Amino acid sequence: MTMEVAQVRLPERLMEEVDNLVDKGLYTNKSDVIRDALRKLILEKQIGTIPNTGDSVKEIREIRKKLSKEIKSFKDIEEINKLVD
Repeated sequence: MTMEVAQVRLPERLMEEVDNLVDKGLYTNKSDVIRDALRKLILEKQIGTIPNTGDSVKEIREIRKKLSKEIKSFKDIEEINKLVD
């Protein structure tokens, strides 16, 4: 998977929280924390837009899998959003 670099400025306190998550072993590095946070933000935006087919947990897992493997840029998010149209 090809990744793009995005430079982000964060308040010191927020970066301390990111460092704490890494220090506790919940994440391997800061990038993993930020990627996961973005995935969660995108998934939260999707709540209520996924049709109820009886197995919403499976559907969310499939979307999350697609997010983690296919996002190469923010343009890809538009394609992922089409999954629920």
